[in-house]
Amino acid sequence: MPHLLMLAPAPVIRLPDGRLRLDVKYVEGMRAHAALWDGALSAVLWEGAGAVPFGAAYAPGDLGFALTVLPAGAALPAVPADLIAAPADMAEALALAGGPVPVVFVVEYTIGTRLRIVALDRDRGLMRKGWSALWNLRMEARRRAAFRRAAGLQCNGYPAFDAYAGLNARPLLYLDGRMRRAMMATPEEMAAKAAYAGPLRLVHSGRLEPMKGAQDLVPVARALLDTGVAFTLDVFGTGGLEAELRAGVPALGGRLRLHAPVEFETGLVPWMRAKADVFLSCHRQADPSCTYLESLGCGVPVLGYANAMWGRLAAQSGGGWAVPLGDRRALAEGIMRLAGERTAVTAAAKAGLRFAQAHGFEAEFARRMAHFAACLPPQRTVV
Repeated sequence: MPHLLMLAPAPVIRLPDGRLRLDVKYVEGMRAHAALWDGALSAVLWEGAGAVPFGAAYAPGDLGFALTVLPAGAALPAVPADLIAAPADMAEALALAGGPVPVVFVVEYTIGTRLRIVALDRDRGLMRKGWSALWNLRMEARRRAAFRRAAGLQCNGYPAFDAYAGLNARPLLYLDGRMRRAMMATPEEMAAKAAYAGPLRLVHSGRLEPMKGAQDLVPVARALLDTGVAFTLDVFGTGGLEAELRAGVPALGGRLRLHAPVEFETGLVPWMRAKADVFLSCHRQADPSCTYLESLGCGVPVLGYANAMWGRLAAQSGGGWAVPLGDRRALAEGIMRLAGERTAVTAAAKAGLRFAQAHGFEAEFARRMAHFAACLPPQRTVV
């Protein structure tokens, strides 16, 4: 039976009682990989994280997969594996391409996205930004060379696939998300939303950071308030811009409500399925944020900037609207139109839900595992 070894930069902290604090999304994803892989599956993580914000404590024996935790900076030990899955963000992993064990790289950020993230970092001065940009450009050359030598390439999102698929003989496009079919909006919930006639219920969730566009939320809400649009905006998350958002709350007359992060499956998803009409996305980067697909699965269409990911996904899914990148006025005007065109909101919600159902967690993971199997050396191919 073939052995798949999966490397990741996910955070891990050893607890005094022997348990491990791990990112919940990482554990859920690994369990899905293990359930769908016809063979042995193991993982390697490295210590060094100061915190695991969206984590939980796990006993190693309860994970459902074999996990090796190494000290920060430790070299990968010799592990008998038939195939290695590695993130393209790990510089150390790039050297594995073309080695004795075939490697499949997983990539989601393009070089354009990486450079824009550097440019938006408020904690770096001009000199540090320049150094970071040069480092990213050097790494990009190594990354592209590794993709050419790899056994396969999995691209999360349209921008990564468009940028890198031509470098490898076995590329796969997939759309990452945590929405299982059973978690998605029900017909009864969709009917209730279609019948709702109150203020337009906007929602935003995620890290409150410049790269996520959180700095645009208050200005857009102010523009809506000035025009007299009936709306509410609920924001779930925390981050470097939280204080900036809180400072804008009093002037908005209760229309902007800030919430601490809540557990995804038992907290955020049920809330969005029942209480949200439109997801407001101010995301300027082209990374494949799983928030888009997850919102569609909740029956919530997305209004957002036409970055290379959402612009394409909006057109493919019919689940929302894309406005010019960075144009706050266009976002506000889009909300104004939707407040008076609830049938358009309902139609987009239905189309987006259908698309999300076709790209649910189970379906996308099954496609990924089949792709890993196809990348095994011929004598180890799963049949």
